[in-house]
Amino acid sequence: MYTVTFDGQEIECESGAVLRDVLLDAGCTPHNGTATTVNCHGYGSCGTCAVEVSGEVSQRGRRESARLSVPPHNRDTGLRLACQTRVQGDVTVQKYPGFWGQHTDSDPER
Repeated sequence: MYTVTFDGQEIECESGAVLRDVLLDAGCTPHNGTATTVNCHGYGSCGTCAVEVSGEVSQRGRRESARLSVPPHNRDTGLRLACQTRVQGDVTVQKYPGFWGQHTDSDPER
């Protein structure tokens, strides 16, 4: 069992669990505002579940890399799509402001 820390809450999950599912099952959300209902439901196409993750997780796949290379995202921010990220160790997750969670500290528009 691994621990996902999100918004002050510690959530236990199995190895390989999809981060989006872990958060939603715990009553948390990787989405901001109306994105909680207007999203792709885990298919990796909308980008609204973008989060910063520190810890052991799966590598970016083709779908995730493609979506994060399209504005308003920027691959250089290091964000991950919760719906495409599998937990492989203890992780800490940070959600940033903006519809897509794209306003990181390195984002000049923040």
